[in-house]
Amino acid sequence: MIRRFGGTVESGRKYKLRHGVYAILPLKSSLLVTYQNAPVPEFQLPGGGIDPGESPLAALHREVFEETGWRVAPVRRLGAFRRFTFMPDYDIWAEKMCHIYLARPIRPHGPPTEPGHTAVFLPMEQAADQLGNSGDRHFVSTFCKQV
Repeated sequence: MIRRFGGTVESGRKYKLRHGVYAILPLKSSLLVTYQNAPVPEFQLPGGGIDPGESPLAALHREVFEETGWRVAPVRRLGAFRRFTFMPDYDIWAEKMCHIYLARPIRPHGPPTEPGHTAVFLPMEQAADQLGNSGDRHFVSTFCKQV
């Protein structure tokens, strides 16, 4: 069974299943995250939806690069969680299946190419508290307890 985080499922509402990949990116005593300024300003694990025909690892590389400007080396998949939410950019209600990976930041190649995103290093001990969704917070806190 995959753990669910976030708001409750609304009875009678249709949700579109959307698979996505997200990365925990430790570097020294910090985590590389993305700050998204809209629709709600928040810190997030870099990542996003897997495009049709795209592999999860290809999507992970693409999304992290778009949202941080960094190239990464995936280390391993840590797990997954479900989240039911409205996605204003797509005007849909989604059941997000969020696959979480541990990856190693290799090097920056410039600023993020995704509009409204900024790459930020948060101190590891503060990162979990500052992330915008409870699923991300859970996986980061679990990771930080193991290092």
